Amino acid sequence: MATTVLVPGAGTGAGNSLIRSLRAGARGYRIIGCHDDRFYLKKSTADANYLLPAPAHPGYLPSLCAAIRAGRVNVVIPNTDPAVRRISAVRRRLPCRVFLPTHAALTLCGDKYRLTTRLAACGVPVPTTYPVRRRSDVARVFSRLGRRRVWCRIRTGGASRGAVPVTSAAQAVAWIRYWEDMRGVPARAFTLSEYLPGRDFACQSLWRDGRLILIKTVERLSYFGGGSQPSGVSSIAALAKTVVEPRVVEICTRAIRALGPTVSGAFSVDLKENARGIPCVTEINAGRFITMMNLFDLTGRHNMATTYVRLALGEEVSIDKPYDAVTDYYFVRDVDTTPAVMHADQLFAGIRDARRPMPGRLSHRRR
Repeated sequence: MATTVLVPGAGTGAGNSLIRSLRAGARGYRIIGCHDDRFYLKKSTADANYLLPAPAHPGYLPSLCAAIRAGRVNVVIPNTDPAVRRISAVRRRLPCRVFLPTHAALTLCGDKYRLTTRLAACGVPVPTTYPVRRRSDVARVFSRLGRRRVWCRIRTGGASRGAVPVTSAAQAVAWIRYWEDMRGVPARAFTLSEYLPGRDFACQSLWRDGRLILIKTVERLSYFGGGSQPSGVSSIAALAKTVVEPRVVEICTRAIRALGPTVSGAFSVDLKENARGIPCVTEINAGRFITMMNLFDLTGRHNMATTYVRLALGEEVSIDKPYDAVTDYYFVRDVDTTPAVMHADQLFAGIRDARRPMPGRLSHRRR
């Protein structure tokens, strides 16, 4: 009997990318999508689709269970933070397999300041970070950091929401006041931290009962919509490439083990180098894959999405070398297009370079 996988958020870029990864790794899967927005759901590439209430709606659980039973679903893979949190909270009531970290680990990773504090106590490299309790704290914290440039950001959420580099306490106060006045985000939701100027890495991994199963590393080279954001960056890459970085893997495994001795599930870690070139963990997306998952799944020896399903089903998965390291595969993304994954050797295939005169062509200069 074919394995049936339920993908919440179907029809979004992340949802359809997950479906693409699953199909690339296993032909026999039947994939069902669900979403609370019928317009997104219409764009789903799943084999069948179900319209559900939003995860926070009281009717979400009975509707989700009904879809699982009707579709004979074996595994559900939540791949957004709201879906991960909601499905984690009701995991014992679902009539299918769920492969998520503990709810305590999810809660810890959901607060970037609490996570940073835990990791620092365990000796994991992190940016020096202080919480903001009220706007009047900012000048003192800024002085305590003792740096010309400081990173100001909201301690929850993703995609660099509310994040900006500042060069003075006045700039930080103005930024926080804006979010208070315009978005209803209180000052206590912010932190100020050491600015990290170096390379930007993402590390995605799978764990079962405290054992590392599979891990891969990539580097972000440019950012989707970064030019229109005050920070100039985003966790969503427009261009990224696979890299071999054992030091990044070592730091990430230490960070995830700091969450508990029996961690299980998917963990996606963001890191950025400090001024000394040391990769520092800036956040951990626990329980889900990141949006450029195709770069992890369509390269290397092992497909991470289908390995996740096998682990969720309780199969024995034995990978001799968990670090599936490959180089020079690029990920290119833009709005309204399917993300492309290609090797460096393919980058210029079929492209003619018109930046210099073509061989065999005469110039039209006057004599």
